[in-house]
Amino acid sequence: MLKGNEKILIVKPSSLGDIVLSLPFLNVLKENFPYIQIHWIVAKEFEKLLNKHPMIEKVFVIDKNKWKSIKHFPETIKEFCNIGKELKNEKYDLVVDLQGLLRSGIITWLSKAPIKVGFKEAREFSSFFYNKKFSVPIDKHAILRYLEIAKELGCKINSIKFPLPDPEEPSWLRDFKDFVVIIPSARWQSKNWTIPYFVELIKMLPYNFLVVGSKSDKADALKIEEYAKGKAISVAGKTTLIELIEVFKKSLFVITPDTGTMHLAVACGKKVVAIFGPTDPARTGPFGNGHLVIKSNLSCSPCFRKFCHEQKCMRDISPEMVYDKIKNFKII
Repeated sequence: MLKGNEKILIVKPSSLGDIVLSLPFLNVLKENFPYIQIHWIVAKEFEKLLNKHPMIEKVFVIDKNKWKSIKHFPETIKEFCNIGKELKNEKYDLVVDLQGLLRSGIITWLSKAPIKVGFKEAREFSSFFYNKKFSVPIDKHAILRYLEIAKELGCKINSIKFPLPDPEEPSWLRDFKDFVVIIPSARWQSKNWTIPYFVELIKMLPYNFLVVGSKSDKADALKIEEYAKGKAISVAGKTTLIELIEVFKKSLFVITPDTGTMHLAVACGKKVVAIFGPTDPARTGPFGNGHLVIKSNLSCSPCFRKFCHEQKCMRDISPEMVYDKIKNFKII
């Protein structure tokens, strides 16, 4: 479908993990068609991951907070109108919606590109806005689903790479070496391992730990630091996404629930110990070989529920179980 001189827009505003999982799609496009122009629509909080990316000529930033409730409806309409005007002026040859939600479908349609591509199985009726729809099984890993779209566009998949922007080193990182990274929490409450479990595991393992995360993870990270009694230091809320890349690169390995930051660690070439409960690692697990995925065997897992009072699947995975698996796996 692609000839090699097109101007393309990728619609993938969020979340962090989804954007990282889209990077092999970006890489394959540029490997096969080095002269195409690629623009990307991204949410404000993830802008820094893409706005200096060497493979992306232009980044459009949207504020998702204006779209979250009915009280922002006038701002939402204004935002859509402004985006639509800008995108129409770009005169794209093709737009690819990798998000597959109503708002991304509307953005795709507003571009007025002659070719609007998306998944036939896209949610919230977003496929209504595409004129090229491709059916890809939803039980495939997200990366492989995106690459199926690349194949339909005429790309050959020679390798799967995560092209990241150049990292920046936070000044405090120079004081740390031989450390393991802990990612304490995920966006879904149901995915979270408990703080006492993390603390117990930290005490068992013969490493020092850095606990990373956003400002919203700071309270949990500080609790882990306090209860781990000198074996863990919280840097949650103290790093940008670009700095976090360097933190991951200098770590020994990463212990994490199913979260977007996990995928960033994988993209940095780090091995991860991933603890899965309500979600399916076959779809969104750490991609590639050498990772340790620890999954609940309860019959209710995966349920794909964002909230669960009992969290049996995550509580079923004990610190002792994780310790034994790490010890036997020989991750480093």
